[in-house]
Amino acid sequence: MQAKPRPNATPAQALEAMDSLIAAHLLGQQEMAQRLGLNITDLLCFGCVLKAGENLLTAGDLAEHAHVTSGAMTGILNRLERGGYITRVPDPADRRRVRVAAVPDAITRVVELYGPYYGRLTKLFADYSPDEIAVLTDWFTRAGGMAQEYIDELRGRDGDG
Repeated sequence: MQAKPRPNATPAQALEAMDSLIAAHLLGQQEMAQRLGLNITDLLCFGCVLKAGENLLTAGDLAEHAHVTSGAMTGILNRLERGGYITRVPDPADRRRVRVAAVPDAITRVVELYGPYYGRLTKLFADYSPDEIAVLTDWFTRAGGMAQEYIDELRGRDGDG
């Protein structure tokens, strides 16, 4: 596919568009969490479990990713388990640890909710050439890494990290 002509934009306009996207995304994630009967942190953790797939995460892995204490993670896992989202399985290498697996019915619920949105995003990406997709992917990856570095820096300043 050949690239379509795109309107010119300044870095300031790009930042404004990004801010609007982030705001819409945050509202959307809150709406999705609410429809699933979760809070946003629980949804984030369940998303990590889904992303890990067959590589089951430990509670410690999830706590690190969500930047919460192990005590808070226990509460998150309890809520996700009560809600039918996860199950805890013993770690075969260390019986003192548990790993977290997604419940198949929960995966179905999440896919039903997110599927139409991801379908629209896939259609949107189809408007871009492979080279443009490569630029978008590079930008998303680098911006995500930079955002995480800044979050870590802020937490380090505050003594939270």
